[in-house]
Amino acid sequence: MATPDSTADRPAGATRTVREERRPTPMRRTIARRLHESYSEAVHVTASRVVDAEALLAAVERADTGDAHHPTVSDLLLVAVSETLTRHPAFNATFEDGTHRLYEEHNVGYGVDIDGGLVAPVVADVGSLSLSAVHDRRTQAVERVRTGEFDAADLAGGTFTVSNLGPLGVDSFTPIINPPQVAILGVGRLRERAVRDDGDGVAFRRHLPLDLSFDHRVVDGADAGRFLRTLAEQIEDAERLLDR
Repeated sequence: MATPDSTADRPAGATRTVREERRPTPMRRTIARRLHESYSEAVHVTASRVVDAEALLAAVERADTGDAHHPTVSDLLLVAVSETLTRHPAFNATFEDGTHRLYEEHNVGYGVDIDGGLVAPVVADVGSLSLSAVHDRRTQAVERVRTGEFDAADLAGGTFTVSNLGPLGVDSFTPIINPPQVAILGVGRLRERAVRDDGDGVAFRRHLPLDLSFDHRVVDGADAGRFLRTLAEQIEDAERLLDR
């Protein structure tokens, strides 16, 4: 008979059976290296804000021309980000070699998920473009990435990045800065929230979560708060963005 302290009745230790082994692709190795650089060098902090998106969605509906070439939520967000960068130029910048460089052009990287990983083709000089031109440049850049026809030039020269995981059902996340850029905006999924209406009742309105990661070496939390406040104002007055 086994004694209480006997090992005879103990279950066998856990085993691990290898299902398959995967070597990182060159793209995945590059992504891993850049993320390591980002976390090793930048002082990451993330500030979050939830924004009423009803005006944004109404503006998209108004801009709908009935074909595939009308502006989308993504296009209006890029324009809203550009307007915000005009008022907060410290975020339209890079930090390397001990120097905070602010740029005239708003070269906004737009995150695209492909089999090899997440890449961010750059929509160049968003601040100088009409809304329809932003749409054309973004969709062309995304198409080149998804068909594998992009090259290093498509990913170079960014001054700010937007990563939208909302279509994948993500509510909120901490985006990682694309070095040597100073900041990146994460966009979550649209969700309805109950809010008090003018008649002292309750209305359900769609809201958009925004997460701004920034390099605390060159911008502060208060700066990020003001950036998000301005961006919220742009989104909540999205009708005006249609005039771009």
